Amino acid sequence: MNQIAVQPYYKVERKIERKSDGLEQQHWIDERMLILYQDRVTTHRREFAILDVFDMSYRTFSDGEGFFYLHTRKGVFSYMIREDPSLFIQAFKDYAKPRLHLK
Repeated sequence: MNQIAVQPYYKVERKIERKSDGLEQQHWIDERMLILYQDRVTTHRREFAILDVFDMSYRTFSDGEGFFYLHTRKGVFSYMIREDPSLFIQAFKDYAKPRLHLK
């Protein structure tokens, strides 16, 4: 099935190592994608049936980054974002959400 919309998000992974002169923290940024299909939303590790997705929202910080929230039957999942997710959310409302009422 074709993708309707894609929203980039990222995950920061941190590792603290003990060095001879103290502790050192390293971090990596892993770029990932939320993908909206007509019947599901997928992330790097999860897949949600569209019937299990109730809503989507986001909150931005002053630097333009923020959190994207995926409201599902299994709970609310948050994803760190750098790009405005308005088009992704609108695509969900326009293409996927109307199908929920047909079932």
